[in-house]
Amino acid sequence: MKIGVVTFPGTLDDRDAARAVRHAGGDAVSLWHNDADLHGVDAVILPGGFSYGDYLRCGAISRFSPVMEPIIAAAQKGMPLLGICNGFQVLAEAHLIPGALTRNHALHFICKDQKLVIENNQTAWTSAFAEKEEIVIPLKNGEGAYMCDDQTLAMLEGEGRIIARYVGENPNGSRNLIAGVTNERGNIVGLMPHPEHAIDALTGPTADGLGFFTSVLKALAAGGVK
Repeated sequence: MKIGVVTFPGTLDDRDAARAVRHAGGDAVSLWHNDADLHGVDAVILPGGFSYGDYLRCGAISRFSPVMEPIIAAAQKGMPLLGICNGFQVLAEAHLIPGALTRNHALHFICKDQKLVIENNQTAWTSAFAEKEEIVIPLKNGEGAYMCDDQTLAMLEGEGRIIARYVGENPNGSRNLIAGVTNERGNIVGLMPHPEHAIDALTGPTADGLGFFTSVLKALAAGGVK
């Protein structure tokens, strides 16, 4: 299966995401922000970094890159799409998922190994995990606090669209300890922590992040998300 990994100006974690795809058994395909051709990929990852230097707002400029038009169209038809950290911010700016990411409550960049609990294992990116499984993957962000209005929060909670929460102390001020959310269909996921940095014990604190990448390969092999 071919998984596209997008590079925007300022992207930092594209190579890590591509390595994670290969480690899971997929074929990583590099996608350039200024190229509207998806080159036949079956799914797409928007990786972490500081696209366009985080000017205006994180992800606000990247959302209008030429590559995003076919990505948005394909994702709306069911193509799996994962936004990690800055990629999560791009998804929010593109209104593919609800809510917004704002400055951490302490107004400092944080970088730590973070425990999460998987709340929804029915998405294209989380099926390899057990429900309520606890994992540890790195968290590194300056604007990672997930915010939404009360009505949206009630909808996310009621529909089971929170895919992961932080365990323990809230690291960045996210509402209800939210670390990741999904769209209604379950093919689009935004995740603030970095699973691509935890795919083996040699380079990460754990191999817990690998499940996000094996999940999408399994979903694609089964015919994708309906």
